[in-house]
Amino acid sequence: MSSWRDQAEKGLTRLTETSAVERILISLAALVMSIIVGGFVILISGWVATCSEPFLAQQVLITIPGTGGWGVQFPIPGSFCYNPIQVYKYLFVGSFANPQTSTLFPPDFVLDKFSLAVTLRQTSVLLLAGLAAAIAFRAGMFNIGTQGQLVLGGLGSALSVLWVAPHVPGGLVGSIILIPLGLLSGAVVGGIYGAIPGAMKAYADANEVITTIMLNFIATGIAFVLVSEYFKNPASQTVETRPMPSAAVLSPIVFPSQASFSILVLIGALALSGGAYLLLHRTAFGYDLRTSGVQPEAAEYGGVDAKRTMVSSMALSGAVAGIAGTVYVLMILGRWQQGVPSYGFDGITVTILAGNNPLGIPLAALLFGMLKSGSLAIDFGLGVPKQLVGVLRGLIILFVAMPEFFRMIGKRVTTPSSSGAVAADGGTSRRR
Repeated sequence: MSSWRDQAEKGLTRLTETSAVERILISLAALVMSIIVGGFVILISGWVATCSEPFLAQQVLITIPGTGGWGVQFPIPGSFCYNPIQVYKYLFVGSFANPQTSTLFPPDFVLDKFSLAVTLRQTSVLLLAGLAAAIAFRAGMFNIGTQGQLVLGGLGSALSVLWVAPHVPGGLVGSIILIPLGLLSGAVVGGIYGAIPGAMKAYADANEVITTIMLNFIATGIAFVLVSEYFKNPASQTVETRPMPSAAVLSPIVFPSQASFSILVLIGALALSGGAYLLLHRTAFGYDLRTSGVQPEAAEYGGVDAKRTMVSSMALSGAVAGIAGTVYVLMILGRWQQGVPSYGFDGITVTILAGNNPLGIPLAALLFGMLKSGSLAIDFGLGVPKQLVGVLRGLIILFVAMPEFFRMIGKRVTTPSSSGAVAADGGTSRRR
């Protein structure tokens, strides 16, 4: 009888050999399971809570179809405050439509531009953050520091724009100069900050997980000191820079201005995702990067400069994270302000869910964007505690991401004989 280690290795090996269709079906099954488990969590939470108008109390009537409403009444132990179907309706429908005027049975959705814009706004930033983490992961580097690179990239972008803005004209000419300047500055600052842990890993054998985690705290401290002591908005009591000039703001085109979303940013993020895929699969640099991530020893034997790959992959990852910070400053907030949301950490989960595939990251980011936007709809429309909504989001993310997480582990811990040999394109002979 084989040991539990053999059974675990067989399970991981089987998981690494799943096809794309099988992985999609597993994700859908995991999503359904998370909704069912979350439904029980909502019911139990509503049972222990107190409210003036429970949706179920004392007894429930189960009607028989075709009998004109006739049915059987069953007693229930107590009252339930929260309706799981209503909560899920607001969570998913609220991300693109008005849940109060929409119905699930029959499906009838009234599209709401503001809700859709909020969803796509979250999707755009999460797409960039997820892409940043994916580039490092494909090179075998665990970049946990995308949040710090995003924070400093956004600050670098804000300061460069504020410095140059007085010297350029406004209007379209100013936008043509300031927006590319902001994006370039954010990418450079984020790239330099991302290259630091890469160099420490390459030349001092420092664990990149520890260094990137610590660099997140250092980045937050650096940004706080710079803004509070040197670049603070004198008209504000908050630790923030002066507002961006109107020419540098990424203005909405087809969506309401209050939503702070520009469709051009989403298009650019999708183009960057496609560019990252081509970089990884159609260039020599991408070949070096992927082979270093799959089998570093074989890559070095084949002539790949491992140290240079470590530094360059982390720099590229940091540059994309810096662009995400720039988008946050120029599109969403209009200034740099202390307390940047945890897009960088969320991006790590996005890329795990997408299996580190740049073409899968937009879909994973869209799921996260829907959950974030739908959570706001629940806050406004239902009396469900924020903590419970956070638990539901966490359950969905946990269930959907776990299969891909174990698949990533399986690709690293299974032996070459059981997981397949390295193919000429830098992948493996098994299906991916």
